[in-house]
Amino acid sequence: MTEGMAIAAAARALVGAPFRLHGRDPATGLDCVGLVAAAFRDAGITAHPPVGYRLRNRDITAHLAMAARIGLFSVTGEHRPGDVVLAVPGPWQHHLLVAADCRTFIHAHAGLGRVVALPGPLSWPVMRHWRYRTKD
Repeated sequence: MTEGMAIAAAARALVGAPFRLHGRDPATGLDCVGLVAAAFRDAGITAHPPVGYRLRNRDITAHLAMAARIGLFSVTGEHRPGDVVLAVPGPWQHHLLVAADCRTFIHAHAGLGRVVALPGPLSWPVMRHWRYRTKD
């Protein structure tokens, strides 16, 4: 199984976990950053998620370094399993999702209060699209 498939499977396994801002534990709640960290951890990849952010942020530049630290690199084109997407669902709102496949995304939905699977295509503008750099 590729790392991308492992990340996607781990994210799918988190569907139903409760939502909690700054949440890092699926038992007590995850936010979008916690979801990505938990999916990577469960796929055997160390991720050190950022701290000190709010639900809405004008500038997330300082937090974008997390992507490179965990081995993500920018890509374009069709989403593959395990890809991480940074979307902008509203003003000053940045949201991470994990691609389960090319048309389904897993994300921590604050309004529904849990991690859910979202059928694509995404209706939100995509700010970044990353893929995990596989080990050679």
